[in-house]
Amino acid sequence: MEKSSTVGVKINRVSLKTFFTDKTMIVAYIFLILAAFGVLEMIYERYFLLSASAFDAGSNPGSREVAQAMKEAVFGSGGEVKREAPWSLYIVNYMYMIYVGSGIIFLVAMAEIFEVEIIVKPAAGFLTLGLAMVMAGLFTIMMDLNILNVYWMVLSPQLGSGMWLMMPLYTVYIPLVILEIYLILTHHTEWVKKVAFMIIVIGVLVEFVEFYVQAKLFDMNSARHLWTTYPVLPLYFMVSSFAASLAIMGLYAYIMCKSVALMHILERGALFFVILLGAYEAVAYLSIDIKVAQIILFGEFKYWFYLYIILAVIIPFVLLFKHYMNKYFKLIASLCIIAGTFLGKIVFVYGGNAYPMSDRFGVGFEKYGEHELAKEIIFFMPPISEIAIVIGSVGVILFIYRAADLFFNISVVQEH
Repeated sequence: MEKSSTVGVKINRVSLKTFFTDKTMIVAYIFLILAAFGVLEMIYERYFLLSASAFDAGSNPGSREVAQAMKEAVFGSGGEVKREAPWSLYIVNYMYMIYVGSGIIFLVAMAEIFEVEIIVKPAAGFLTLGLAMVMAGLFTIMMDLNILNVYWMVLSPQLGSGMWLMMPLYTVYIPLVILEIYLILTHHTEWVKKVAFMIIVIGVLVEFVEFYVQAKLFDMNSARHLWTTYPVLPLYFMVSSFAASLAIMGLYAYIMCKSVALMHILERGALFFVILLGAYEAVAYLSIDIKVAQIILFGEFKYWFYLYIILAVIIPFVLLFKHYMNKYFKLIASLCIIAGTFLGKIVFVYGGNAYPMSDRFGVGFEKYGEHELAKEIIFFMPPISEIAIVIGSVGVILFIYRAADLFFNISVVQEH
């Protein structure tokens, strides 16, 4: 393929036909179209859907129709505030993409500093994949935060807000990752190490703030007993995310690098975090509110929880524990960890929302505004727009990675 050189980077001359007809890009376009549908649906629900307001209530006092319309606007089935619980699939996907992507970047930066050559050689591809996942996570949370809220976050800085602090951190972190990819492609070995060190320092700060803020936001929901009694929440986020990061890197090593040796090293690391995750969950469910534990372990969530444990812990442990297992077993283990850890986030978020109410008298969970015990958990399906945006975020990953690969050959193993 014909190449040109700009600021030391060799760039492929990719035609528009190649760019638009590439098989991976076609799959990415399909997912992105799905994401666009979700975004348009979400914008319509937030800004253009007619619903009852306080003015309608004042103009029609005592109207049953207006009362019902206002109830639907607040507790309905879709949109930003029209949900029975505020955190659902958006938060699941945001946590998964951001944490796992940042985990990949962190591990590659560590490999650069300690000169782990087998990981350093495909570092450009790993970093681009991690960066693409971070961007997919930010895309998801931007849809959840409301585009207008993001606009005001820029205009009205809140230095005391942990959530606001993520914005300046990522505006430094993301360019540093891009700079490291550039230095790898231009073979500036010594500078790569220096930038990798800065990424480690800032990455630790970003990860710490991210894990701490997210855990604090969950812990502040005093009516959600699963979240408030879950021990050391940042540790849970870290362990599950690093397990998934190593599994995705192992899958990448199999598909892109064709390296069984690299896959073996990454899967051994994944096994360590899988064991740690299993141990953590065992301790956690001995520590949380017993009523919530019964909901998860023996109630309506039991099938999802045990499927999560089987996929994320048991199957990978069995398949990765023995050295003689071949690459196909390692591949299956990677896929199970990826699916299982995502399912674990769903169980955590939805399980915490199962009884979003208090047990202040110690006799059972109360319904909102009623002196009656709740007999059923509150479960709700996310709206179609939310599902479309979450699935579409995969298109963000595919598009960013494949576009970078078409122009810069980032999947080619780089000799340092």
